[in-house]
Parts: sequence; structure tokens; C-alpha cells
Amino acid sequence: MRLKRRRRDDSDGIGLSFLDAICCGFGAIVLLLVLTKTAEPTIVEDRGTGMENMAEELASRLPQLEQTVTSLQEKLADEQDRLAQARQRVARLAPAAASRQAAEKDNRLESRAAATIEDRLAIARQELTEEMRRLLANSPARRPDAPVGGIPVDSEYIIFIIDTSGSMQSYAWPYMLRKLEQTLDIYPRVKGIQVMNDMGDYLFGSYAGKWIPDTPGRRKVILEQLRSWQPFSNSSPVEGIARAIQTYGRNNDRVSLYVFGDEFTGPSVQQVLDTVARLNPRDARGRHRVRIHAVGFPVQFAGGGARPTGIRFATLMRTLCYENGGTFVGLQDLK
Repeated sequence: MRLKRRRRDDSDGIGLSFLDAICCGFGAIVLLLVLTKTAEPTIVEDRGTGMENMAEELASRLPQLEQTVTSLQEKLADEQDRLAQARQRVARLAPAAASRQAAEKDNRLESRAAATIEDRLAIARQELTEEMRRLLANSPARRPDAPVGGIPVDSEYIIFIIDTSGSMQSYAWPYMLRKLEQTLDIYPRVKGIQVMNDMGDYLFGSYAGKWIPDTPGRRKVILEQLRSWQPFSNSSPVEGIARAIQTYGRNNDRVSLYVFGDEFTGPSVQQVLDTVARLNPRDARGRHRVRIHAVGFPVQFAGGGARPTGIRFATLMRTLCYENGGTFVGLQDLK
């Protein structure tokens, strides 16, 4: 009885251990299957879904982004147009602003000079060289300082700067020729003559940069040629005066400029005065390279009125002559 009981106990222990091992093995297999099936498909599926959603979202926003870029480009183009327009306005206004500043200077100058513009004759100081005294002594009885329209004779070379604009050609040309002839007559003999217009163009191109010999025949030819001379003019004697000083005022010769005109249309009176002061300084003896005289023809004052360009010419010429040892004569009429 005791032996049988012992055998039952051994078989029961073996069966339970086998079952435990089998259960553990199946459990491990099940756990591996669970882990594998839950992790791997989920990751692949999530990645694919996220990329597709992102692509769809970007595709849906692309038209809006393109529209925004187009709108910004249009705004940039508008701003560039406005900037270009602003620059054009500045470019247009800059000359006007400069002209207003110049006009203000001219007005101040005119206000100072207007009170002293007179029609009476004035005789400038003059110093005759020994050769001029000798030439004048051999001429018919005439005072050495005899003036022509108030302008003294004190030079061995003379240059005429003539305004050839339409107003002078139409209304003052015959009178201008008489005044020029009178000026030539008062000089019995000079070393050289030159005739230019207000733009610096020569009456005789063959004598450009040289002197026309002073002979009775040459004087007659000058007057005849002037009757039909019509070069372009801007009604501003600045160019002619500057060329005359630069070309003929370098050899310490006694040179006088005679400016014949009726108006000044340049931008600034003061600018002309500054330019001539730079080109025609005084030497150690206080003499200028050239002496500047002027005769104003009252074309712009006809009909009882006074055009601004005529007043500006009188203002410029009177001040210019005063600062360069000459005389300005304003004629009262064209008779």
C-alpha cells in the first residue's frame, strides 16, 4: 500500500512541470505576435497618412500663396512707379527752385540798381596811352575825351557785341547801325576792330580770334555786312562777352567792349556778374583786361510799358559797366 502511493505522487509532479513549460512557451509566442502586429502596421500607416495630408494641405494653400506673391509684386511695381514719378517731380522742380533763388538775387540787385538807372550821359575815367594821344592829335579838332552817347574813347582796340535777336532786328536795327557808325567815327584810328554777336559768333569768320585792320574800306564793309547779318541769338550777351575777354583780353592791350542790346533773358544777373568778374580781374595797377561799355535800346519799353527782360538788361549792363570801368547809356527812344 505504501509503494503505490509513492508512484502517484511522482507522476503528478512531472505533469505539472510540463504544463508550466508549455504555457510559458505559448505565452511568449502570443506576446511576440501581439507586439509585432500592433507596432509595425501602425507606424507605416501613420507615416503614409501624415505625408499625404501635408501634401494635400500645401497643394490647397499654393493658389493663395501665388495670389499673395502676385499682390506683393503689384504693390512693389506701384511703389517703384511712385518713386520714379517723385524723382521726375524733383528733377522738374530743381531748376525752378534754382531759378527762384536766382530771381530773388536778381530782384534784390534790381531794387538796389533801379533807383539809380538814369537816361543822362556819364563820362568814365580814362587814361590815354602815348600812342592814343599821338593819334588823336593828328585827327580833326576833337577833344581827346569826346564821348559818344556818354561813352569815352580810351582804347586802341574795340569790340562790338551786338544782340542779333528778332526784337533788335525788327525794331532797332537801323538805329543800332547809326550808333555803331557814330562810335567808329569818334575813333580816328585804332589798331584793330572786331564785331561779334551776343552768342560770340563773328561777323567775319576769317578774322575769328584775330583783329580786323582799321581802314576806311574795312569800316564801310563792316557797316554793309551788318545790314543783312542775322545769326541766331538767345538775347543774352554773356557768351559774346566771355568769348571776347578770353580771346582778346590776354595781352595787356587797351581793349574796350561795346555791348549793344535791348534785353537779358538769362537765368541770373548775379551769375553773369560773377562770371565776368572771374574772367576780367584787375591787374597790379587796378586795370581790368578789358573795359566794358553798353548801350541799351528801349525796344522793350515801347508802347508805354516796360517788359521785365528790358529792365533786367539795364540792371545787368549798368552794374557790369560800373564794375568793369565802363559806362552804360540807356537810350530814351529809337528816333
